[in-house]
Amino acid sequence: MSRGALFIVATPIGNLGDVTIRALDTLRACQRIVAEDTRRTRQLLSHFSVGGKQVERLDAHASPHDVARIIDRLAGGEQVALLTDAGTPAVSDPGEALVEAAIAAGVRVVPIPGASALLAALVASGLATPAGFRFVGFLPRNGSARRNALDLVASTPEATVLFESPNRLRATLRELADATPERPACVARELTKVHEELVRGTCAELAAYDREWLGEIAVVLGAHAPEDRAERIDDEALDARIDEALARGEHARSLAERLAAWSGRGKRQVYLRVIERKSR
Repeated sequence: MSRGALFIVATPIGNLGDVTIRALDTLRACQRIVAEDTRRTRQLLSHFSVGGKQVERLDAHASPHDVARIIDRLAGGEQVALLTDAGTPAVSDPGEALVEAAIAAGVRVVPIPGASALLAALVASGLATPAGFRFVGFLPRNGSARRNALDLVASTPEATVLFESPNRLRATLRELADATPERPACVARELTKVHEELVRGTCAELAAYDREWLGEIAVVLGAHAPEDRAERIDDEALDARIDEALARGEHARSLAERLAAWSGRGKRQVYLRVIERKSR
């Protein structure tokens, strides 16, 4: 039995002129297209006159059975193209599961490179450095997972890129400003589209903007020195923050986690200080 191949096809993130000749050739050659958003994919295919293709959905709700069905077709010799709704598939994207399963099944995986919101935001931000960067994708929405992710971002010295929804961006910028107010940052919005915008400043400055954020958004944080925070934030400044937060009724443990990220101190050290201030 012949084996097929899974082609990871990057598509434009906004401007259709960014499609590559190789991407179009691949889409025309593949028997099947698997996409996060079939409606957007069909619009793309129609625009470039790529017809006669079977298009099926593989989104965040796809089950292991859905993935296994596609692997069976690949194992049977089909050439399958994987697309996300825009940009490069399998980067903070449901396609990750299919790529992993294809590799495990011994299916050939072929990258068709092209547009990437991650790289477009990084290079346009002015914050890329020779030291490299960290990509964290979308932050968890709440709970300890979110606090841990924000702590990781705050403690990362390299430039860091994350994705965020416009509805949560203001809250995220405030949390980033709490942890690293002077860290340089850039909000990259609607890249390659008509309303493309790059807003630069410190985390504190961006958090202070009283505006509505719309569209597809990437946030780039510049390189910084996390260890400097503990030197700049003395006990008096930390206690002032603790007292203000306790007066608002914040929970001791979540407060300690947030202020540990802000101050650069250990979580247990800050937690004990919060409990001491609370008992007064």
